[in-house]
Amino acid sequence: MLLKGKVVLITGGTGSFGKQFARQVLDEHDPRKLIIFSRDEWKQSEMARDFRDDRLRFFIGDVRDKDRLNRAFDGVQVVIHAAALKQIPTAEYNPLEVIKTNILGAANVIDAAIDRQVERVVALSTDKAANPINLYGATKLCADKLFTAANVYSGPHRTRFSVVRYGNVVGSRGSVIPLFLKMKETGVIPITDPRMTRFWITLDQGVDLVLQGLELMHGGEIFVPKVPSMNILDLAEAIAPGCQKQVVGIRPGEKLHEVMVPVDDARRTVEMPQFYVIQPDFPQEGSNWRDAKPVPEGFCYASNSNTEWLSKQQLQELIYSLDGQLEEV
Repeated sequence: MLLKGKVVLITGGTGSFGKQFARQVLDEHDPRKLIIFSRDEWKQSEMARDFRDDRLRFFIGDVRDKDRLNRAFDGVQVVIHAAALKQIPTAEYNPLEVIKTNILGAANVIDAAIDRQVERVVALSTDKAANPINLYGATKLCADKLFTAANVYSGPHRTRFSVVRYGNVVGSRGSVIPLFLKMKETGVIPITDPRMTRFWITLDQGVDLVLQGLELMHGGEIFVPKVPSMNILDLAEAIAPGCQKQVVGIRPGEKLHEVMVPVDDARRTVEMPQFYVIQPDFPQEGSNWRDAKPVPEGFCYASNSNTEWLSKQQLQELIYSLDGQLEEV
Protein backbone atom coordinates (compact mmCIF):
# COMPACT_ATOMS: atom_id res chain seq x y z
CA MET A 1 0.00 0.00 0.00
CA LEU A 2 1.34 3.40 -1.05
CA LEU A 3 0.60 5.17 2.25
CA LYS A 4 1.71 2.42 4.62
CA GLY A 5 4.38 3.81 6.94
CA LYS A 6 4.28 7.24 5.27
CA VAL A 7 3.83 10.70 6.75
CA VAL A 8 0.72 12.23 5.13
CA LEU A 9 -0.59 15.79 5.47
CA ILE A 10 -4.02 17.16 4.50
CA THR A 11 -4.53 20.91 4.12
CA GLY A 12 -8.06 21.87 5.10
CA GLY A 13 -8.17 18.56 6.90
CA THR A 14 -11.11 19.33 9.22
CA GLY A 15 -13.56 19.64 6.31
CA SER A 16 -15.95 16.96 5.08
CA PHE A 17 -13.39 15.39 2.75
CA GLY A 18 -10.51 15.64 5.21
CA LYS A 19 -12.38 13.81 7.96
CA GLN A 20 -13.50 11.01 5.64
CA PHE A 21 -10.02 10.72 4.11
CA ALA A 22 -8.44 10.56 7.58
CA ARG A 23 -10.91 7.90 8.72
CA GLN A 24 -10.33 5.69 5.68
CA VAL A 25 -6.55 6.10 5.58
CA LEU A 26 -6.13 5.42 9.30
CA ASP A 27 -8.39 2.35 9.13
CA GLU A 28 -7.10 0.80 5.93
CA HIS A 29 -3.66 2.20 4.96
CA ASP A 30 -1.66 2.38 8.20
CA PRO A 31 0.30 5.64 7.75
CA ARG A 32 3.07 6.39 10.21
CA LYS A 33 1.59 9.83 10.82
CA LEU A 34 -1.40 11.76 9.48
CA ILE A 35 -1.20 15.55 9.90
CA ILE A 36 -4.31 17.74 9.81
CA PHE A 37 -3.37 21.26 8.71
CA SER A 38 -6.14 23.86 9.06
CA ARG A 39 -7.07 27.24 10.58
CA ASP A 40 -9.91 26.23 12.91
CA GLU A 41 -8.74 25.18 16.38
CA TRP A 42 -12.27 24.26 17.48
CA LYS A 43 -12.80 21.84 14.59
CA GLN A 44 -9.37 20.35 15.27
CA SER A 45 -10.22 19.75 18.93
CA GLU A 46 -13.53 18.12 17.95
CA MET A 47 -11.77 15.91 15.41
CA ALA A 48 -9.15 14.87 17.96
CA ARG A 49 -11.92 13.83 20.37
CA ASP A 50 -13.79 11.92 17.66
CA PHE A 51 -10.79 10.00 16.34
CA ARG A 52 -8.57 9.39 19.37
CA ASP A 53 -5.73 7.99 17.25
CA ASP A 54 -2.07 8.41 18.22
CA ARG A 55 -1.05 8.64 14.55
CA LEU A 56 -3.09 11.83 14.11
CA ARG A 57 -1.36 15.22 14.48
CA PHE A 58 -2.87 18.71 14.28
CA PHE A 59 -1.17 21.83 12.95
CA ILE A 60 -2.83 25.24 13.14
CA GLY A 61 -1.94 27.17 10.00
CA ASP A 62 -3.11 28.85 6.83
CA VAL A 63 -2.05 28.04 3.27
CA ARG A 64 -1.54 31.78 2.82
CA ASP A 65 1.41 31.51 5.25
CA LYS A 66 4.31 30.04 3.29
CA ASP A 67 6.64 29.90 6.30
CA ARG A 68 4.12 27.87 8.28
CA LEU A 69 3.66 25.47 5.35
CA ASN A 70 7.41 25.09 5.07
CA ARG A 71 7.60 24.06 8.71
CA ALA A 72 4.54 21.78 8.52
CA PHE A 73 5.84 19.93 5.42
CA ASP A 74 9.13 19.00 7.12
CA GLY A 75 9.40 15.19 6.86
CA VAL A 76 6.09 14.86 4.99
CA GLN A 77 6.00 12.46 2.03
CA VAL A 78 2.43 12.84 0.73
CA VAL A 79 0.26 15.98 0.68
CA ILE A 80 -3.45 16.19 -0.09
CA HIS A 81 -4.42 19.80 -0.76
CA ALA A 82 -8.08 20.26 0.17
CA ALA A 83 -8.00 23.77 1.66
CA ALA A 84 -10.05 26.33 -0.27
CA LEU A 85 -12.69 29.03 0.02
CA LYS A 86 -15.63 27.42 -1.79
CA GLN A 87 -18.82 29.42 -1.37
CA ILE A 88 -19.74 30.99 -4.73
CA PRO A 89 -21.58 34.08 -3.39
CA THR A 90 -18.82 34.67 -0.84
CA ALA A 91 -16.23 34.57 -3.61
CA GLU A 92 -18.17 37.07 -5.72
CA TYR A 93 -18.29 39.58 -2.84
CA ASN A 94 -14.77 38.93 -1.49
CA PRO A 95 -12.67 38.27 -4.62
CA LEU A 96 -9.26 39.21 -3.26
CA GLU A 97 -9.67 36.99 -0.21
CA VAL A 98 -10.57 34.00 -2.38
CA ILE A 99 -7.62 34.69 -4.69
CA LYS A 100 -5.27 34.79 -1.69
CA THR A 101 -6.40 31.36 -0.49
CA ASN A 102 -7.22 29.47 -3.68
CA ILE A 103 -4.46 30.76 -5.96
CA LEU A 104 -1.66 32.19 -3.82
CA GLY A 105 -2.26 29.46 -1.24
CA ALA A 106 -1.90 26.83 -3.97
CA ALA A 107 1.39 28.41 -5.07
CA ASN A 108 2.62 28.30 -1.46
CA VAL A 109 1.73 24.60 -1.18
CA ILE A 110 3.65 23.88 -4.40
CA ASP A 111 6.76 25.80 -3.31
CA ALA A 112 6.81 24.25 0.16
CA ALA A 113 6.32 20.74 -1.28
CA ILE A 114 9.24 21.17 -3.69
CA ASP A 115 11.51 22.75 -1.09
CA ARG A 116 10.73 20.04 1.48
CA GLN A 117 11.04 17.25 -1.14
CA VAL A 118 7.53 15.90 -0.67
CA GLU A 119 7.10 12.86 -2.93
CA ARG A 120 3.51 13.29 -4.17
CA VAL A 121 0.88 16.01 -4.01
CA VAL A 122 -2.74 15.62 -5.07
CA ALA A 123 -4.90 18.74 -5.16
CA LEU A 124 -8.68 18.66 -4.97
CA SER A 125 -10.47 20.57 -7.71
CA THR A 126 -14.10 21.05 -8.72
CA ASP A 127 -16.39 20.90 -11.73
CA LYS A 128 -16.68 24.68 -11.32
CA ALA A 129 -13.08 24.92 -12.65
CA ALA A 130 -14.10 23.68 -16.11
CA ASN A 131 -15.24 26.60 -18.29
CA PRO A 132 -15.70 28.77 -15.17
CA ILE A 133 -18.27 31.57 -15.04
CA ASN A 134 -17.74 32.55 -11.39
CA LEU A 135 -14.72 33.68 -9.42
CA TYR A 136 -14.54 30.52 -7.34
CA GLY A 137 -14.33 28.39 -10.49
CA ALA A 138 -11.79 30.75 -12.03
CA THR A 139 -9.53 30.55 -8.97
CA LYS A 140 -9.75 26.75 -8.97
CA LEU A 141 -8.94 26.61 -12.70
CA CYS A 142 -5.89 28.77 -12.00
CA ALA A 143 -4.92 26.45 -9.13
CA ASP A 144 -5.31 23.43 -11.44
CA LYS A 145 -2.96 25.06 -13.93
CA LEU A 146 -0.44 25.78 -11.17
CA PHE A 147 -0.44 22.19 -9.93
CA THR A 148 -0.17 20.59 -13.37
CA ALA A 149 2.61 23.00 -14.38
CA ALA A 150 4.47 22.49 -11.09
CA ASN A 151 5.86 19.20 -12.39
CA VAL A 152 7.84 21.10 -15.01
CA TYR A 153 9.54 23.53 -12.66
CA SER A 154 10.16 21.11 -9.81
CA GLY A 155 13.35 20.37 -11.76
CA PRO A 156 15.63 17.73 -10.22
CA HIS A 157 13.35 17.40 -7.18
CA ARG A 158 11.29 14.23 -6.99
CA THR A 159 8.02 15.97 -6.16
CA ARG A 160 5.10 15.10 -8.45
CA PHE A 161 1.76 16.91 -8.61
CA SER A 162 -1.65 15.88 -9.93
CA VAL A 163 -5.26 17.03 -9.58
CA VAL A 164 -8.54 15.27 -8.81
CA ARG A 165 -11.66 17.03 -10.13
CA TYR A 166 -15.18 16.06 -9.08
CA GLY A 167 -18.67 17.47 -8.58
CA ASN A 168 -21.09 17.99 -5.69
CA VAL A 169 -20.45 15.79 -2.66
CA VAL A 170 -23.51 14.15 -1.13
CA GLY A 171 -24.13 15.43 2.39
CA SER A 172 -21.22 17.86 2.63
CA ARG A 173 -21.74 21.39 3.95
CA GLY A 174 -21.80 22.67 0.37
CA SER A 175 -24.45 20.13 -0.61
CA VAL A 176 -28.10 21.11 -0.98
CA ILE A 177 -29.27 17.93 0.78
CA PRO A 178 -28.98 19.23 4.38
CA LEU A 179 -30.84 22.39 3.32
CA PHE A 180 -33.66 20.40 1.68
CA LEU A 181 -33.97 18.17 4.75
CA LYS A 182 -34.26 21.26 6.96
CA MET A 183 -36.76 23.03 4.67
CA LYS A 184 -38.86 19.87 4.39
CA GLU A 185 -40.33 20.76 7.81
CA THR A 186 -41.76 23.99 6.36
CA GLY A 187 -43.49 22.22 3.47
CA VAL A 188 -41.76 24.43 0.88
CA ILE A 189 -38.54 23.47 -0.94
CA PRO A 190 -36.60 26.28 -2.72
CA ILE A 191 -35.58 25.32 -6.28
CA THR A 192 -33.11 27.48 -8.17
CA ASP A 193 -34.20 26.26 -11.62
CA PRO A 194 -36.16 23.10 -12.49
CA ARG A 195 -33.80 22.38 -15.44
CA MET A 196 -30.68 22.34 -13.27
CA THR A 197 -28.47 19.21 -13.26
CA ARG A 198 -25.40 18.33 -11.24
CA PHE A 199 -22.80 15.58 -10.99
CA TRP A 200 -23.13 13.66 -7.73
CA ILE A 201 -20.40 11.88 -5.78
CA THR A 202 -20.17 10.43 -2.27
CA LEU A 203 -17.34 11.22 0.13
CA ASP A 204 -16.20 7.60 -0.09
CA GLN A 205 -15.98 7.86 -3.88
CA GLY A 206 -14.02 11.11 -3.57
CA VAL A 207 -11.53 9.53 -1.18
CA ASP A 208 -11.17 6.45 -3.39
CA LEU A 209 -10.44 8.63 -6.42
CA VAL A 210 -7.74 10.54 -4.55
CA LEU A 211 -6.14 7.27 -3.44
CA GLN A 212 -6.26 5.97 -7.02
CA GLY A 213 -4.73 9.19 -8.28
CA LEU A 214 -1.91 8.91 -5.74
CA GLU A 215 -1.22 5.39 -6.91
CA LEU A 216 -1.38 5.97 -10.68
CA MET A 217 -0.09 9.53 -11.11
CA HIS A 218 2.98 10.29 -13.19
CA GLY A 219 2.58 14.04 -12.73
CA GLY A 220 0.35 16.68 -14.28
CA GLU A 221 -2.81 14.62 -14.78
CA ILE A 222 -6.32 15.72 -13.90
CA PHE A 223 -8.37 12.71 -12.77
CA VAL A 224 -12.13 12.96 -13.38
CA PRO A 225 -14.43 10.24 -11.98
CA LYS A 226 -17.32 8.69 -13.85
CA VAL A 227 -20.25 9.57 -11.61
CA PRO A 228 -24.01 9.90 -12.11
CA SER A 229 -25.95 13.09 -12.69
CA MET A 230 -29.20 14.12 -11.05
CA ASN A 231 -31.92 16.67 -11.74
CA ILE A 232 -32.64 19.16 -8.94
CA LEU A 233 -36.40 18.48 -9.10
CA ASP A 234 -35.84 14.74 -8.73
CA LEU A 235 -33.63 15.40 -5.71
CA ALA A 236 -36.23 17.66 -4.09
CA GLU A 237 -38.98 15.09 -4.70
CA ALA A 238 -36.82 12.27 -3.34
CA ILE A 239 -36.14 14.19 -0.12
CA ALA A 240 -39.50 15.87 0.36
CA PRO A 241 -42.23 14.15 -1.67
CA GLY A 242 -45.40 16.19 -1.84
CA CYS A 243 -43.80 19.44 -0.66
CA GLN A 244 -44.37 22.63 -2.63
CA LYS A 245 -41.47 23.58 -4.91
CA GLN A 246 -40.70 27.31 -5.00
CA VAL A 247 -38.50 28.51 -7.87
CA VAL A 248 -36.14 31.15 -6.44
CA GLY A 249 -33.79 31.63 -9.39
CA ILE A 250 -30.14 30.85 -10.01
CA ARG A 251 -27.65 32.49 -7.67
CA PRO A 252 -24.98 34.86 -9.07
CA GLY A 253 -22.22 32.86 -10.74
CA GLU A 254 -24.20 29.60 -10.91
CA LYS A 255 -24.62 27.39 -13.98
CA LEU A 256 -27.61 25.36 -15.14
CA HIS A 257 -25.32 22.40 -15.87
CA GLU A 258 -21.77 21.54 -14.90
CA VAL A 259 -18.85 20.30 -17.02
CA MET A 260 -15.88 18.23 -15.84
CA VAL A 261 -14.14 17.60 -19.19
CA PRO A 262 -14.60 20.53 -21.62
CA VAL A 263 -14.53 19.95 -25.39
CA ASP A 264 -11.20 21.76 -25.70
CA ASP A 265 -9.58 19.26 -23.31
CA ALA A 266 -10.90 16.19 -25.17
CA ARG A 267 -7.82 15.90 -27.38
CA ARG A 268 -5.73 15.23 -24.26
CA THR A 269 -8.28 13.03 -22.48
CA VAL A 270 -8.27 9.25 -22.20
CA GLU A 271 -10.84 6.94 -20.69
CA MET A 272 -10.34 4.34 -17.99
CA PRO A 273 -13.06 2.05 -16.58
CA GLN A 274 -13.80 4.26 -13.56
CA PHE A 275 -12.48 7.68 -14.56
CA TYR A 276 -11.15 9.98 -17.29
CA VAL A 277 -7.62 11.36 -17.33
CA ILE A 278 -6.86 14.79 -18.78
CA GLN A 279 -3.19 14.46 -19.65
CA PRO A 280 -0.79 17.39 -19.25
CA ASP A 281 0.49 19.45 -22.18
CA PHE A 282 4.01 18.57 -21.05
CA PRO A 283 4.00 14.90 -19.93
CA GLN A 284 6.55 13.73 -17.40
CA GLU A 285 9.28 11.29 -18.39
CA GLY A 286 7.91 7.75 -18.33
CA SER A 287 4.34 9.02 -18.33
CA ASN A 288 2.03 7.08 -20.60
CA TRP A 289 -1.57 5.97 -20.65
CA ARG A 290 -1.20 3.56 -23.57
CA ASP A 291 -3.76 1.14 -22.19
CA ALA A 292 -6.35 3.89 -21.95
CA LYS A 293 -8.79 4.68 -24.74
CA PRO A 294 -8.78 8.21 -26.20
CA VAL A 295 -12.19 9.87 -25.98
CA PRO A 296 -13.97 10.71 -29.27
CA GLU A 297 -13.37 13.98 -31.09
CA GLY A 298 -15.61 16.69 -29.63
CA PHE A 299 -16.18 14.76 -26.41
CA CYS A 300 -17.62 16.76 -23.49
CA TYR A 301 -18.37 15.32 -20.06
CA ALA A 302 -21.29 17.42 -18.81
CA SER A 303 -23.99 16.82 -16.19
CA ASN A 304 -26.88 17.29 -18.64
CA SER A 305 -25.49 14.97 -21.35
CA ASN A 306 -24.20 12.31 -18.95
CA THR A 307 -25.24 8.73 -19.76
CA GLU A 308 -25.62 7.77 -16.08
CA TRP A 309 -28.44 9.25 -13.96
CA LEU A 310 -29.67 8.73 -10.43
CA SER A 311 -33.35 7.81 -10.14
CA LYS A 312 -35.54 9.15 -7.32
CA GLN A 313 -35.35 5.76 -5.61
CA GLN A 314 -31.55 5.68 -5.87
CA LEU A 315 -31.37 9.20 -4.48
CA GLN A 316 -33.55 8.20 -1.52
CA GLU A 317 -31.44 5.12 -0.82
CA LEU A 318 -28.27 7.20 -1.02
CA ILE A 319 -29.60 9.89 1.32
CA TYR A 320 -30.85 7.42 3.92
CA SER A 321 -27.56 5.51 3.78
CA LEU A 322 -25.86 8.71 4.96
CA ASP A 323 -27.97 9.07 8.10
CA GLY A 324 -25.79 10.59 10.81
CA GLN A 325 -23.08 11.66 8.33
CA LEU A 326 -24.77 14.73 6.88
CA GLU A 327 -23.13 18.07 7.70
CA GLU A 328 -25.38 20.74 9.21
CA VAL A 329 -26.33 23.70 7.05
